Amino acid sequence: MIGASNAWKEIVRSAKMVSATDATVLITGESGTGKELVATSIHEQSTRSKGNFVPVNCAAIPSELFESEFFGHARGSFTGAVSERAGRFELAHGGTILLDEIGEIPLELQGKLLRVLQEGRFERVGENRTRSVDVRVIAATNRDLRAAAEAGEFRSDLYFRLSVFPIELPPLRERLDDVPELANHFLRKYAAKHACPADRFSDEQLEALKRYHYPGNVRELENIVERITIVAGCGLLKMDVSAIIRSMLIPEKEREISDMISAPPETKRLLTYPELRKLEKENLIAALKTTGFKIYGEEGAAKLLDIKPTTLTSKIRSMGIVKEPSAN
Repeated sequence: MIGASNAWKEIVRSAKMVSATDATVLITGESGTGKELVATSIHEQSTRSKGNFVPVNCAAIPSELFESEFFGHARGSFTGAVSERAGRFELAHGGTILLDEIGEIPLELQGKLLRVLQEGRFERVGENRTRSVDVRVIAATNRDLRAAAEAGEFRSDLYFRLSVFPIELPPLRERLDDVPELANHFLRKYAAKHACPADRFSDEQLEALKRYHYPGNVRELENIVERITIVAGCGLLKMDVSAIIRSMLIPEKEREISDMISAPPETKRLLTYPELRKLEKENLIAALKTTGFKIYGEEGAAKLLDIKPTTLTSKIRSMGIVKEPSAN
């Protein structure tokens, strides 16, 4: 929970206040603003801190598997159910469950989720026995759930049940005073990882970092700092931070390719297939990092790249792109 701005201090204060209760929390904000971080902080400060904290990315679950993922299933309840399985709510019994990207939950399942929130009861798929759980629910989304409810795309009763205590996270561009503290934190983290001891950026470098608007928010700042530590090596204080930022932007990659293609015939150098493949892979990775490896939806990488999600998924698999585990 790093930050010195008034906006972030208010978030920290709200998280501490609600952690002392069992109230349902709805955390909203753009992708990369730190919704899971805030949810984790609420859990760790609560009386449930010794229980499990179970994060669930609802955007990553196929629609036909939602009920099984949430509530579990009995053996033989569907093809592939070779044994009984506990769902995420059972795993979070006595602790906290984070329903990230909750706006992606199918409308037909929202009623069953509402029942768990209100009564703490559910049935596994293919089982008649009613089970009870004691779970604190925190939901997170980058969608406007009120607007979705008004449009009939999200149950209004579920929305009001979730938003007992709403916390809205501001984008990083609205709290740029937090950039220096965050940047130096990530610098120490990745300098140690890449065996190049460094403690802080220079004042000039921090000013350069503050001039950027960070459409990918804190996640994008972290990616930029890691790249700086890799490129700079032990010459960190001489590094042109602005150049690093420009090199990471997807439009820059597009212009680089465009310049090669539009060059006069006498100066044009055709790209080899491996070179073109490498540029495409770098562009895909940049898009995935910007969106937090979210593929589907309005803020997903597929939308950003203007290709079908299934096509993007196929490319990710064929290029061997793997999301790096978070060290936080």
